[in-house]
Amino acid sequence: MNILSEIEARVLGSLVEKELTTPEYYPLSLNALVNACNQKSNRDPVMKLDENAVSQALRSLDKEGLAGRADAMDNRVTKFEHRLQEAFNFDRREAAILCELLLRGPQTPGELRGRAERMHRFDDLGQVQATLQRLAQREPPMVKMLPRQPGTKEARYSHLLSGDVQTQAPQAAPEAAVAHGAADGERISRLENEVAALRMEVAGVKQQLAEFRKQFE
Repeated sequence: MNILSEIEARVLGSLVEKELTTPEYYPLSLNALVNACNQKSNRDPVMKLDENAVSQALRSLDKEGLAGRADAMDNRVTKFEHRLQEAFNFDRREAAILCELLLRGPQTPGELRGRAERMHRFDDLGQVQATLQRLAQREPPMVKMLPRQPGTKEARYSHLLSGDVQTQAPQAAPEAAVAHGAADGERISRLENEVAALRMEVAGVKQQLAEFRKQFE
């Protein structure tokens, strides 16, 4: 399977979400799918996609066997559906977790539990973590645990349908770096002043010693 673009992931996640939350309106027309992709709730980042962008994403997903036109008796309006079940045989728990990761990016198990409740109710965090573990142990893996961020108690998880997630070690804030540099500058300046004062004292002692010696010449 090819790596999904950000728009393809949004289209796929929107189809899964609407099937699980509003099955009476699913499959979706192109217009309804555009609105689902662009809605401001439960989306990160919020997008402003047009029909051309969504149509192009649907064509790519169709080639991957992940989404396409729905077979329906009413052919007046073309509608679209996802095909994750056929591709990966997910259960509802796995579909709900993956959907949230597609729509909002990396999240902690606690965030996933709360946000996925409208698609599947998880009784506790243990069920969320077990679902994440099953997704991570698939071949190929579907999710990945990211390194824990400083000051956080829970690690975040990301889906891998858009490729591996590269993480970097947190860097010091620019303000901290500036403050650290300023402190070093003050310390060096203080040491230089102390050295200069010591040199003056040594010079004074040498002069006094020289005058004392002259008394005995």
